[in-house]
Amino acid sequence: MDHRVLIVLLWTSVIDAIRLVGGSSRCSGDLEVKLQGVWTGVEEDYWDLKSADIVCRLLDCDSVRLVNGKSLCSGRLEVKSNQSWSSVCEDDVDLQDAEVVCRELGCGAPSVLQGALYGDVEAPVWTKEFQCGGHESALLDCDSSDSDRNTCSPGKAVGLTCSEPDDVRLVGGASRCVGTLEMKQHGEWRPVADYNYKWDLMSAAVVCKQLDCGSVLSTGRRDDSYPRHAWIIRSSCGLSESSIRECVSIQPHSSSKSLEVTCSDSIRLVNGKSLCSGRLEVKSNQSNQSWSSVCEDDFDLQDAEVVCRELGCGAPSVLQGALYGDVEAPVWTKEFQCGGHESALLDCDSSDSDRNTCSPGKAVGLTCSGRRGAVALI
Repeated sequence: MDHRVLIVLLWTSVIDAIRLVGGSSRCSGDLEVKLQGVWTGVEEDYWDLKSADIVCRLLDCDSVRLVNGKSLCSGRLEVKSNQSWSSVCEDDVDLQDAEVVCRELGCGAPSVLQGALYGDVEAPVWTKEFQCGGHESALLDCDSSDSDRNTCSPGKAVGLTCSEPDDVRLVGGASRCVGTLEMKQHGEWRPVADYNYKWDLMSAAVVCKQLDCGSVLSTGRRDDSYPRHAWIIRSSCGLSESSIRECVSIQPHSSSKSLEVTCSDSIRLVNGKSLCSGRLEVKSNQSNQSWSSVCEDDFDLQDAEVVCRELGCGAPSVLQGALYGDVEAPVWTKEFQCGGHESALLDCDSSDSDRNTCSPGKAVGLTCSGRRGAVALI
């Protein structure tokens, strides 16, 4: 049962109750749901971390949580005390405290710690100042002292973004953005295979996003010479997930097949409704590996033809500023001069642009005509 099915059943009151049994507390154990008065276990085939997070929240079982974020690793920090949730003031949390929170939630290192990132205070305010050493396994294990505040000024409720965990890699390719997919579970790296051909380009796109490797170019299955210990993925992803662990069910297995992924590493389309639409961003070694938006005036239809071809997305159908949100990244400082025949955008000639900012509404948005919903076999 995936998290979407679980939500629908709860909304329609088909499930009377949920519980965890056999664990050391009411917040750990095997999941059971009550259907028409009968308790029954939940099959694990389509179980993923997002489903588990929903169950924990329904059972009110977290001690810390990040709310209103775009992933399981971002949001406004709230702490549970005496069965109620409290927001935390920015002045009562520092980077060492954030390191503990990110570790407790199974995420990577903190990347952004700032007030009002994910909405303002909607809960009572935590009245302690955390004093973590950074090595603790849980935030409530840290020392604390009484805070001099019981309210947060507007914009001061702390928001936290943790990096995604270092549990995915591509190996054996020409770069870190190409190769055989491996994942780390329980401290062990294994190649990944899929069950009943659930793996597709949408799932591969999440891998590319998590590795900061641009848009997905292709994915497929490779026959190995002999079976190996592998992680089996039993479900697929959509466009919204930022890490592969949010959308797949992973189990240990033995398999003679493995998955391969090729990401672009130099261009991506973001905030689109498909793999072939979005705001264009370009990555360059000269810009400290950061992503840059492109101004509409530095980009034409021939340039768009190259981008769509590079992404395997057919011909461009719409090219217009601000189609998919305004500038959220530094601005590309070159004007592209593609002939239309190039295989990659960065193969095109370019000249220095006369701009280093984009006027509002002028960041290039692109929609290509191609449809890439199915797996592309390698």
